[in-house]
Amino acid sequence: MPSQKWFLHPLRVRYQETDQMGVVFHGNYITWFEIGRTELIRSAGYDYKSIEQQGLLLPVVDLQCRYELPARYDDTLLICTRIADFSPVRLSFESEIRRVDLNDFHSSIVENKEKLPGERLVTGGTKHVWVNEKWRPARLDKDLPELYALLQSMA
Repeated sequence: MPSQKWFLHPLRVRYQETDQMGVVFHGNYITWFEIGRTELIRSAGYDYKSIEQQGLLLPVVDLQCRYELPARYDDTLLICTRIADFSPVRLSFESEIRRVDLNDFHSSIVENKEKLPGERLVTGGTKHVWVNEKWRPARLDKDLPELYALLQSMA
């Protein structure tokens, strides 16, 4: 069952992230999805570096991204991320990029999608598969049961 809780991570659009049209280059949203995933895991007390040191990798196997409105230089954005699907072998995230006034940003967790602040700019998500250092499928529940339990409590 997907998590209803969204993790929110703020950022400000930097000049080098924009193109000649004055809008954020489309590829940056994919980087921001990654920032959202890694910060969600970090907020739960884990980080990708520790996971990789224990022999597990989490490559992207699918990516969806829908652009609705452009972000521009100096906009304040929220990267909104939640666990959309979870199993011992797979992990999927749903992401939204939203433009906000930081005065309206009060919490790093929002209980449901309808309460996400700001104006939605981009929606999407990523799907991942756990693999070992030899890029063979791995079962998180067997290889890193503490992280499996943590993700299970978040999903």
